[in-house]
Amino acid sequence: MSKKLLIRDLTLRDGQQSLFATRMRQEQIDRVLPMYKDANFYAMEVWGGAVPDSVMRYLNENPWTRLQTIKKTVGDVSKLTALSRGRNLFGYTPYTNEIIDGFCKNAIDSGLGIMRIFDALNDINNVKSTIKYVKQHGGMADCAVCYTIDPAYPTPPKKKGLAGLFGAREKGQEDVFTDEYFINKAKQLEGLGADMITIKDMSGLIPPKRVYSLVSDFKKAVKVPVDFHTHCTPGYGLAAVLASVMAGADVVDTNIWNFAGGPAAPAIELIYLFTKKLGIEMDINMEAVAKINEQLLEIRKELHDVDGVKQFPNPFNPLTDTVPANIDAEFDKAIAAVKAGDDDALLTACHAIEDYFNFPKPNNLVKDAEIPGGMYTNMVAQLKALQSEDILEDAMKLIPTVRMDAGLPPLVTPTSQIVGAQAVNCAMDLKKGSPMYTNVSNQFISLVKGEYGETPIPVKEDFREKICGHRDQRDFDISTYKKQPNPVLEDCGGVKLAETEEEVLLLELFPMVAKGYLKGVKKAAWEAKQAAAPKTEAAAAAPKAAKAATGKKVTAPMPGKVFRYEVQPGDKVEKGQTVAVLEAMKMENNIASDYAGYVNTLMAEEGDTLAAGDAIMDIVAEAPAVAAAPKANGAAPKAATGPTKAVTVPMPGKILDIAVNVGDAVTKNQVVITLEAMKMENSITSSFAGTVNEIFVEVGDTVAADQKVFDLVQ
Repeated sequence: MSKKLLIRDLTLRDGQQSLFATRMRQEQIDRVLPMYKDANFYAMEVWGGAVPDSVMRYLNENPWTRLQTIKKTVGDVSKLTALSRGRNLFGYTPYTNEIIDGFCKNAIDSGLGIMRIFDALNDINNVKSTIKYVKQHGGMADCAVCYTIDPAYPTPPKKKGLAGLFGAREKGQEDVFTDEYFINKAKQLEGLGADMITIKDMSGLIPPKRVYSLVSDFKKAVKVPVDFHTHCTPGYGLAAVLASVMAGADVVDTNIWNFAGGPAAPAIELIYLFTKKLGIEMDINMEAVAKINEQLLEIRKELHDVDGVKQFPNPFNPLTDTVPANIDAEFDKAIAAVKAGDDDALLTACHAIEDYFNFPKPNNLVKDAEIPGGMYTNMVAQLKALQSEDILEDAMKLIPTVRMDAGLPPLVTPTSQIVGAQAVNCAMDLKKGSPMYTNVSNQFISLVKGEYGETPIPVKEDFREKICGHRDQRDFDISTYKKQPNPVLEDCGGVKLAETEEEVLLLELFPMVAKGYLKGVKKAAWEAKQAAAPKTEAAAAAPKAAKAATGKKVTAPMPGKVFRYEVQPGDKVEKGQTVAVLEAMKMENNIASDYAGYVNTLMAEEGDTLAAGDAIMDIVAEAPAVAAAPKANGAAPKAATGPTKAVTVPMPGKILDIAVNVGDAVTKNQVVITLEAMKMENSITSSFAGTVNEIFVEVGDTVAADQKVFDLVQ
C-alpha cells in the first residue's frame, strides 16, 4: 500500500448535493473557505455536477462567481475539481467542440485545476474532446471509469400478464462488466492523455473485495495516479474506501464529518483513524478540518428543510476525543478482514463503527435493487405522479429487461434516469393492457438509436427498428445543433440576455434555467440604474394599476417571489393542478389551484414579490374572452362533421410541442404531442386515425394524466 494518501474533499459539491440537494448558499460557502485554505487537501470538489444548475435555479446566484470566489480564497493550496459528463457536459445531448472548448477554457480561467470527466456509457469517444481541451487550457484531466454490474436474473412478478417478460439476459451469458473490462477502459483513457484515473462507483455498489482487486490491477495497468470514489448508501462505502487504501489507491474521496455518510461519501475522520493504524501519512491539517466541521454543523442546521437524511452523526474530533476500546477494536478487525479478504467480517466491523457514531444505516432497498439511490427516488416520484405506486415492484423488475434491450448502459446520470423512466413507462403499459414500449421517451429513443454513443453491448437490430424505425445505429449529428436564442431585452435597457462569454455558456448549457436567471439579473441591474438616475416630474413612472379579480383567488401561502407561471389567461385548470411556482426561502414551491375552471387574470408578473395571502391569479367558471383566441399553432377550432374521439396524455407533464394543426389528417400511431415528464421528453401518439377537430392545449401548458389534449373526427 502507499505510504502517503491524498484526499479529495467532496464536501462543497458531492457532499451537499447528496445530502442537501445542492442548496448551500455562497454566504455559507464563504464561511468555511479561510479554514479550507489551512486544511491542505490535495483537491476540493466544488463545482460541476448539479452546482451550476442549482445555484441559478434555487439560489439566484452566478455559478462562475462561486468557482472564482473559492479560487480567490483557497488559492493554490488545493486543486479545485469539477465533474462533467464528457461531450454531454451537463445536459442530455452532445455539444459541439466549440462549446466544449469554451466551457473548459472559462472553467480553468475561473480557477478550476482538475476536471473529472466521465461518460454514462463508458464510451471513450465521448470524452476525447474534453480531455483535449482541459489539457490544452492548462488543467488536469481526471478520467473516470464508471463502475457498474451486470443485471441479476429477476424473478418474474406473479401478476397476470407480466410473466415471461424477464428473459432479457439468457442464462449462461457471460458477464460484460468484468475486471478486464474496467482495466481496458483505464488503459485507453491513459492513452488519451488522462492525468489521473478514477474508479467512479456512483451507486456505492462495489463490494470491498472487488475494490481491492480493481485498485490493485489498475495500479499495475496504468502509470498515472488512481482515485477511488464511492457512496455509503447501500452500506459498502467505509469498507470499500478502506479496501482501496490498503490496495494502494493514491487518492480517495471523502466528506467532512457532518456532511458524510448515508447518500454521501465516508467521513475523512474515520479514514484518518484507519491511516494512523496503518502507518500511512495523510498530510491533512485535522485541526483545520475540525474547525470546518464546527461551521458545517451550523450550516446543516440551517439547511434543515432540504436535509434528505435528518440524522446527525454524534460529535467527534479525532484529535481530542477518545474512541472506546470496543470500537477501537472494530477498526483493527476491519483491517484484518481486508487482509483476509473477508467481506462479511469487514462489513460487520465497519457497520459497528458507523452505528456507534450514528451514521445512517445501509439502505437495503437500494442495495437489493442494485441501482443508484437517485434513480430509485426518481422512479418513486414518477409513479406517485401517475398515482400508480402499486406497480413499483413491477417497474423495478423491468429494469434489467429495459437495460439489456437498450445495450446494457451503466446506471449513472443520465442513463439511470432514462432507463428508470422507461421501466416505469413499460410497467404502466402493461398495467393498461398495452405492449411494453407503447410509450417511450425521446431520450430512450436517442439511446437506442446510438446518439449517446456506443453501448457496452450492441442493441439488437429488431429492437432498434421497433423503437426507432430503422435497424442501423445512428450517431448524434452535431451539425444539426442550434445555438440558443440570445434576444435583446428592450425592457431592460436594450441589453442582450447573455452579454459575456460566461453568460452565453450558461444559456447553452442550461437554457431553461439560465434564461430566467439571466433575465432577472438584467432586470435588477436596469432597475438599479433607473433608481439611481435623477428623477424628473415628467419622467416619473406612474404607479401600476391594481388588477381586479372577479373570480376565486389563488393566493400565495407564504411570502415569496413569483418564479414561473405554469398557466396563462384562458387556460382550463383542474382542482389541485399546479398553476405557478413560488420561490420562498430559497426553495421552489408549486402552487396549486383549489378550484377547477379557467384562468382569468394573472395578478402578478414573474419576478414580483408577494406577501402571504396575496392573490396570484383568479379562476372563473366560464372561459374568459381570451380563451376564444386561436389555439394550437394559430388554427381556429373547426366544427365537427362527425363523432369525435379524444386523444389523451398517459402521464402528467408539460406540453413541449404540438405536431399537428386543426384540420390535419392523423394516422394511427402518428406522433401528435411531445410531453416533458420527469425530465424526459415523451412522444405521444394517436391510437386511432382521424382529422384534428379541436386542440385544447398550447405549448407550455401543464397537463394531468389522462387529460384530453385534442379530439379527432373519425
